[in-house]
Amino acid sequence: MALPVETFFLRPDAQGTLQQQIQQMIAQGILSGRFQRGEKLPSTRRLAAHLGVSRITVTIAYTELLANDYLTSRGRSGYFVSNNAPAPPAFAPRAEADDAIDWTRAIGQRFSANGLAAKPQDWASYRYPFIYGQADPTLFDHANWRLCALQALGQRDFTSMTTDYYDQDDPQLIEFIARHILPRRGVSARPEQILITLGAQNALWLTAQVLLTQRRRAVLEDPCYPALSGILSQSRCHITPVRVDQDGLPPEAIPPDTDVIFATPSHQCPTNATMPMDRRRALLARARALEALIVEDDYEFEMSFLKPASPALKSLDDEGRVIYVGSFSKSLFPGLRLGYLVGSEPFIREARALRASVLRHPPGHIQRTAAYFLSLGHYDAQIRRMGLALHERRRVMDAALETHGLRVSGRGAYGGSSFWMRAPEGVDTAALAENLRAQDVLLEPGHAFFAGAEKATNYYRLAYSSIPAARIEEGVGLIAQEIDRLR
Repeated sequence: MALPVETFFLRPDAQGTLQQQIQQMIAQGILSGRFQRGEKLPSTRRLAAHLGVSRITVTIAYTELLANDYLTSRGRSGYFVSNNAPAPPAFAPRAEADDAIDWTRAIGQRFSANGLAAKPQDWASYRYPFIYGQADPTLFDHANWRLCALQALGQRDFTSMTTDYYDQDDPQLIEFIARHILPRRGVSARPEQILITLGAQNALWLTAQVLLTQRRRAVLEDPCYPALSGILSQSRCHITPVRVDQDGLPPEAIPPDTDVIFATPSHQCPTNATMPMDRRRALLARARALEALIVEDDYEFEMSFLKPASPALKSLDDEGRVIYVGSFSKSLFPGLRLGYLVGSEPFIREARALRASVLRHPPGHIQRTAAYFLSLGHYDAQIRRMGLALHERRRVMDAALETHGLRVSGRGAYGGSSFWMRAPEGVDTAALAENLRAQDVLLEPGHAFFAGAEKATNYYRLAYSSIPAARIEEGVGLIAQEIDRLR
């Protein structure tokens, strides 16, 4: 029996070359049981015409499947599903039925209730993507990253790629962080005081799990990084949001029973405020008086292109009171999922043991690739290239915001990659964002950054890290028009 050519189709979201897509389509058909052993496939000519590809592409795909025993060839009769092809499951799938389990009672919603608002996966297809934290392919050094990845795949680095480090990390990456990255922030640390994490969010989670219990109190900034609220909720600690001002977190507003203070002194998220040196010393003094610890998230210090970044709070700490969180997500790309924790050895030892019990360690090949990229100078070159591009985009956006009369609530004195904006009272920026998507504009509503039930609804964040400078003015104009329509 011949399989109808109409049963073959390429998925619009499929990955790989056309040849690989055709191989995958047929293999999945066999593995799922849709294509049975002995059934005849369409000829290469018919399938090529149906799919709109060249005949040689189909022929090569059939040949690969033939070599893997998914197909067999019978002379002039054509191609058939091989009798030796993998068999689908012998059991029939059960009809889907309603669960008899009350999952709300069984598991609650401790994790899903605090889910982040995901950015559209197709953000790059929008003409005006004013969204934060995504990699701009025009600024990333693809060629050298590929060379470093290939170098890390070589025989010389076979051990670093394949070894189960258990609770340890790539020594080359640790050494570079200790000798080159941290000194730029005024921080000195030994290898025993550094732990590689799966990004800053994983670092914050490890920190919360180690430091907090149901009896302890954490202070976080308001507004703040939305994922941090979810992380602290999972720890079931007492949470106190403290409203920030133009200089960041005010130390005098921290309540007396606080155990852990989460702060972004160098570049407050999302307002972009930089904490002055006097307030940093006051924050350390307040933590000392309360016998509290401070978790410093230094998430965007590399983007200081207007003037040199201020020293990290950790650089002022002579008691081991500050735990420092760093990340390569903004300077390289978020999908890398590499960050690091720096703290006193007893804390890092405990965080290391927790990490090992959950995921062992970040993949060795990724760590070694990053170590090569950093140590060969490609990282510094990329930072310089990004700084120049972001400086120009910021200049263009500054002028566009002025021209269209949009109110900036926080712009960052050292640089960064976004503006914190305030719309007129009565404008709901969630509705603004939804309306603008139809006009090919993406922006981030600000309500998710605020704590409590009564969230401010007229703030939003405009990032310029993912949009070409030539499109900024026109995109800002569309935002201004929509705000005028909503007010």
